[in-house]
Amino acid sequence: MWQRPIYLRQLGKMSIITVQLGQCGNQIGGQFYSTILQDIHSKKTQVTTQINDAYVEESTERFFSKMPARNSEDEILEARSVMIDMEPKVIAQTCQLAKRSGQWRYPAGQQFYRKRGSGNNWANGFCFYGPQVRNDVMDMIQKEAEKCDHLGGFLIPMSAAGGTGSGLGSYLTGCIRDDHPNAFILNQVVWPYWTGEVIVQNYNALLTMSHLNRVSDALLVMNNDSLQEICSRRLHIKQVAFTDLNKVIANTLASFLQPANKALTSQPIRNCFSEMFKQLAAHPDYKLLSVWNVPQVAEQVMPFNCDNWNGLLKYLRQMQLVNSATDEGMNWSVSTKDATLSQEIQFNRSLASLLILRGKDLPQADTSAFQDPKLYVPWMTLGHRFAMWQQSRAFCHYERFAAIVSNSRHSALPLDHVIQKAWDMFSAKAFFHQYEKFGLSESDFLDSFASAEQIVSNYLQL
Repeated sequence: MWQRPIYLRQLGKMSIITVQLGQCGNQIGGQFYSTILQDIHSKKTQVTTQINDAYVEESTERFFSKMPARNSEDEILEARSVMIDMEPKVIAQTCQLAKRSGQWRYPAGQQFYRKRGSGNNWANGFCFYGPQVRNDVMDMIQKEAEKCDHLGGFLIPMSAAGGTGSGLGSYLTGCIRDDHPNAFILNQVVWPYWTGEVIVQNYNALLTMSHLNRVSDALLVMNNDSLQEICSRRLHIKQVAFTDLNKVIANTLASFLQPANKALTSQPIRNCFSEMFKQLAAHPDYKLLSVWNVPQVAEQVMPFNCDNWNGLLKYLRQMQLVNSATDEGMNWSVSTKDATLSQEIQFNRSLASLLILRGKDLPQADTSAFQDPKLYVPWMTLGHRFAMWQQSRAFCHYERFAAIVSNSRHSALPLDHVIQKAWDMFSAKAFFHQYEKFGLSESDFLDSFASAEQIVSNYLQL
């Protein structure tokens, strides 16, 4: 019988440091900070100036440092971020885009890069580059941490398929855990396309998930195929680029990391990581999180959007139930009505869920459907199954916006697929020599298979 860990109450505004890893992580990080500022400057929705100012102050302190601007008495916002890549191009581009905005910038000297990448090889990033760059990178992270009055945790966007993001990202996540044992860590992992991005992506994803599961507090996995579906079907983007996918990721992250209050007490959530992990990832065997949100509409359609809470929450619940990326084309025949204690569960059953509502008319939102006991495993106690945060202020120009973060059964399905593909390659020793030359042994692979298979087994029993 497991016991829920004790989380210490910390006072004051909490800050989150983003450790941007590889091309994917740096591009997501840049878009994330732009989205935060877009939300800060969005229109107000039936809130007082006091509420709006408090929201802006809380958000700014959480993600930025205020620094004096050059040749001006004004202040400029500096992202609480460390940028890491084995090639300089993407870091330079991301820093330049931030500077051009005139609203924010990255801190000087908090960028680490080399001239050559990791060649899409997890072992190259983990075994070779990791020990080489550890001291320099951890000094940068420590410098950023010392700027925070209260360090709430680390957000680490990274890819599961490449070499730097996955391999070096896994290594540095372990280093952050060693150097900051009391800080919370959320790894936001971008899952590769099913059709393939690099030939060894299954090896990289397998090794990444098995290692991160040991040191991270939670892993938020976002699938490129699901992101592509949102962009093409709901945002009506004809030629979807990685920039479009990154905007969806950034919007999703901001939807639950921006300031909110506890629904019943209206008490501000000071450390969103602490409260979220206490609710969703308190059990050490279940760390995989998924997010669904509504509405999903193109920017040009937004002024004409007139959703109500009943419709939004109806679609959001079904998206969670059938694990659908969008609110189009869902299987509405799937429900919890016929659920029994049988192991044959047809819907996406959860360990726990966190619902976040943002916008006007919050008292009109009926959230009872999300509290259905059949949605959750029977051994999870009633008070720990479901929690709700809310914020009466608009979110990125949406009058009403809902997101649900869940630790659920279907979170492990992408990993199960990767394990099968990786086993096929490993049985034939395909490309194994590329990992072996950097010091990764056959037993290391077998340990990762065993760890990943245990994760999948745990989730499939929910």
